[in-house]
Amino acid sequence: MVKKNMDESKKGFMKHLGGLSFKKIDNENFEFSTLVQEMHLNTGGIAHGGYIATIADAGMGTAAHMIVDGKRCVTINLDIKFISAGKSGKKMVGKVKILKRTKTLIFISCEISSLDDIVASASGTWKILN
Repeated sequence: MVKKNMDESKKGFMKHLGGLSFKKIDNENFEFSTLVQEMHLNTGGIAHGGYIATIADAGMGTAAHMIVDGKRCVTINLDIKFISAGKSGKKMVGKVKILKRTKTLIFISCEISSLDDIVASASGTWKILN
């Protein structure tokens, strides 16, 4: 069964991680935010890289879904660079940009920051399914 609404910002796996607040800025720009909680920390006491990759994927994937009139989209490539630490109790904000859309693919970038620090930079490709 294919779900009609693919907004994963507060559903499925993301609901177990606290969800994301997501908003559309315009047709090419979107923004999401989340609060780093204790359950998101690694043993070093900072946001786990897997958590940061997950919110980047969910945020960019939700943006992809929103620009294709509800068609299903799946991640086929995700590249992430960890730049600084996400800290407990701090808000992280992701700025998502649609770089290009073809008939079958969407290319997206994302920058996640906390306060004035860039935490991670990500880019990926989403396949539009029929």
